[in-house]
Order: sequence, then C-alpha cells, then structure tokens
Amino acid sequence: MERLEQASERIVVRDLRPNDFEAVIDLDARIVGRRREEYFRVKLQESQSQTGIKVSLAAEQDGLFCGFLLARVYYGEFGTLEPVAVLDTLGVHPDFRGQGVGSALQGQLRTNLSGLGVSVLQTEVSWDDQQLLGFFHQQGFSPAARFCLHLDLSKPSPERGDPR
Repeated sequence: MERLEQASERIVVRDLRPNDFEAVIDLDARIVGRRREEYFRVKLQESQSQTGIKVSLAAEQDGLFCGFLLARVYYGEFGTLEPVAVLDTLGVHPDFRGQGVGSALQGQLRTNLSGLGVSVLQTEVSWDDQQLLGFFHQQGFSPAARFCLHLDLSKPSPERGDPR
C-alpha cells in the first residue's frame, strides 16, 4: 500500500494541451490496438475551444505522460433539463495502471465540474469490459436510469405499422 501512496503523490493532473495530441493518440493506440487520429483531432479541437474551467485533462507521473480523459459539458441536450457532463474517453498507460492515475484524473474532473455547477457525470462502457466497469464502480458510478438505444443502419428497416 505504501508504494501506491507514493506513486499517487507523484501524479500531476493538468489541462490537456494542443501539444498532447501525439501522446494521446499513441497511448490510445497502445490500449485499443489502432490509431484513431481523426477521432482525437476532432475531440481535442473541441476541448481546446472551450473556455473557462477545462474538463479534458492529462496526467503525468515523474514527467511522463501516463493518462488522459476527454469530457464535455452539455446544457440541456438529450432531453435533460440540468447541465450534465459526459466522459468520452479515459486512457491510462498500461505500465501505470493500479497507481492512482485514473482516480487522480477523475478527482480533478469532479472538482472542475463542481466549479461549473455540474452535478451529473455520465459515460458508456462495454458490458464486457469488466476492468473498466470495476474502475467506474469504484469511482461511485452506477447504472443510469436511461436506456442507450442502438440502430444498425446496415439492416433493412422493419415494416412500418404497429410501433410495438
């Protein structure tokens, strides 16, 4: 336990910067197995255009980029009346997992969202990703009272008529 406490004390969480682009792409590619440059180009551009308290963050330990999260705040979208934050992407370098990097990122995100008056944070996780589900459970997340719906547009449309 002493090793974990020492490691977490060396974690620095800061705003995600434009020059973090390659580090984010490289880290994500290491985690998911492919480079998603266009996805991150759009997400980081959105992140950098926001003003005020930043909600996309980076983590460093001993000066090494070891994690990031991309989040955004919605004010009334998707039928909600109150502001809600959405965590799009969370990445922690495999060599730094279990050292408090994800928790440090989440903690700073909570602080930033509180400063914006946002009291709800949402994300989506694959049902099969037990490690990530466990992390989010440990952070206090629980299943939402909303359904996420999916429509496979490559399949033919059902016959129109009875909506049941």
